[in-house]
Amino acid sequence: MPATTLPDEPSLPDTPRGQARIALRYEDVLQDGRLALGAVPQALGEAVWRALLRVHPASAQMRSDGIVPILARLVIVGTDGPCSVDQPLDATGCYEVAASHDASGAVERLHLNMWGTLDGPRARTHDPQPARAGERQRVARIFAEHVFTRPFAPPAERKVSRLALPGLPEVPAARYATRALTALLAAPASAIALDAEPTAEPTPQVFGLAHTDSNQHVNSLVYPRLFEEAAVRRLAEHGAPPTLAREVEVLYRKPSFAGERLVIVLRAYRDGAGYLVTGAFYPPSALATATSLAAARPHCAVRMRLA
Repeated sequence: MPATTLPDEPSLPDTPRGQARIALRYEDVLQDGRLALGAVPQALGEAVWRALLRVHPASAQMRSDGIVPILARLVIVGTDGPCSVDQPLDATGCYEVAASHDASGAVERLHLNMWGTLDGPRARTHDPQPARAGERQRVARIFAEHVFTRPFAPPAERKVSRLALPGLPEVPAARYATRALTALLAAPASAIALDAEPTAEPTPQVFGLAHTDSNQHVNSLVYPRLFEEAAVRRLAEHGAPPTLAREVEVLYRKPSFAGERLVIVLRAYRDGAGYLVTGAFYPPSALATATSLAAARPHCAVRMRLA
């Protein structure tokens, strides 16, 4: 059973779609030719943000109104490749503006959702080349959920439940069901627990300026990278061979900042031929007691499959 839940792309014929060519960095391709998941968000950056949204008539008005789509959920799925750092990948992407609703049917949040794919030839950076070299292949897929908000407004004015932007409906007709934290952290019936319970990493993670971006907080891709490092350490304690994240899902709840300390609490499972690791980033105070940890709300939570 896959560790992640990647929503289906919108299938309407008028869905805007963008394309871009992605040049790979040397560190994007691992020693066995698989693409690192951290390289995949480039597909959205080039094929959606730059190719489609930068030229959208709503973009300038959003900036003027102080409205920002804030990343709330990220799903990335990678294949086995292999890829060559010398062969660029082709990115395609699309987006949809949607609304989530509460139990009464009222609009809860407005979302900017994005989908992207990366395709390229089967190849290796160094010879020998793989079987079927040059054959086109799907390298990765990605989904990103953003919530429209006014992050710099007073707290009571930050929520956006209506849009007054050119080219966009005031309330989108498309409906979107958000992902629950409990669902993300739940293991499938096929998984065999390697840890008796979620267990904290012995050393807190201290965020520095190198973890931040120009949005003035810790970059969203830092969390899955640090989580993968913690997952590899935990799996090594259970005797697992070196592994690589092939699927990851992240729910973002609260930003972190330079100088802040968070503790990664995670639980490892054996699942089929690979491993599943779930967990979250908590402030150290949440670990005081089992009760405080159960009641704490993490800054973000992660579900990752490694193989």
